[in-house]
Amino acid sequence: MKVTFLGTGTSQGVPVINCQCEVCSSLDYRDKRLRSSIHIEVDGKNFIVDSGPDFRQQVLFNQITRLDALIFTHQHKDHIAGMDDVRGFNFSQQKDMPVYATQAVIQQLKREFPYVFAADKYPGVPRVVVHEIENHPFETEGVTFNPIEVMHYKLPVFGYRIKNFTYITDAKTIADKEKEKMKGTEVLVLNALQRKSHISHFTLEEALELVEEIQPSQAFLTHISHGLGTHREVNRLLPPHIRLAYDSLSIEI
Repeated sequence: MKVTFLGTGTSQGVPVINCQCEVCSSLDYRDKRLRSSIHIEVDGKNFIVDSGPDFRQQVLFNQITRLDALIFTHQHKDHIAGMDDVRGFNFSQQKDMPVYATQAVIQQLKREFPYVFAADKYPGVPRVVVHEIENHPFETEGVTFNPIEVMHYKLPVFGYRIKNFTYITDAKTIADKEKEKMKGTEVLVLNALQRKSHISHFTLEEALELVEEIQPSQAFLTHISHGLGTHREVNRLLPPHIRLAYDSLSIEI
């Protein structure tokens, strides 16, 4: 399995124009973060989790030429806003795009993209086949995804476990029964928004505590705001098996 981080940033705490903080003025490419998303290549199939506002840019930059399904974590704008751009894959693959999402996400997609779901579609609009998912394992293209429900303040959000890889974003709390699904995972990805407390996201300290509890071989931190600090600075503080992810980082599992 190969996982590529298409984006590791967030719309939370977006700095003002001309911000001169260390992250915004950094020349390190690892500090330039698009909205969080991952591309998964497994068993000859290609999946993307979340299509935020940067979706088109991420796909083009990472030279992703095939997509077998699009899977959503939740309905916030920074995770769904780019769905319109699946039309490029419709054209190149000559097929409708399978989309996997909860009922709440599907309802939001219909509000955001009514033309996609209209009975009388305008020629050239994105073509999708929507599959409603719940908190049970589901299979697409022969690959099993196991949802992990986490709480983003009061909003349920799905993370996913695929084989020995677990991806969690936009989490603040996770029930013990959901943590059990994460146990034994080889590579764990968690959100770590910033250092100071936040109402709906793990802080760096909280993310590190969960990594210690789950005990993966490796962990990567994502959904990072500029308030966390520079890539170089934060990595110096982390144990060797925990790293900050960065855009276009690829890992083999």
